[in-house]
Amino acid sequence: MLGIFLGGFGVHRFYLGNNSVGIAQLVLTCFTGMGAVWGFVEGLMILCNAKAFRTDAHGIPLK
Repeated sequence: MLGIFLGGFGVHRFYLGNNSVGIAQLVLTCFTGMGAVWGFVEGLMILCNAKAFRTDAHGIPLK
């Protein structure tokens, strides 16, 4: 839900421990607005249990 509603600010990436990608999304949103689309798509991928989003930055499986 964080990715869908606050994805443009990279909140879901910060929550998962991927700070560098979160910062990139935040900067991209500030300058172009495209980070919001990126975050929304990633939020949907997390909800659909995509393979790339099954673990956090430390390799711990998400529940």
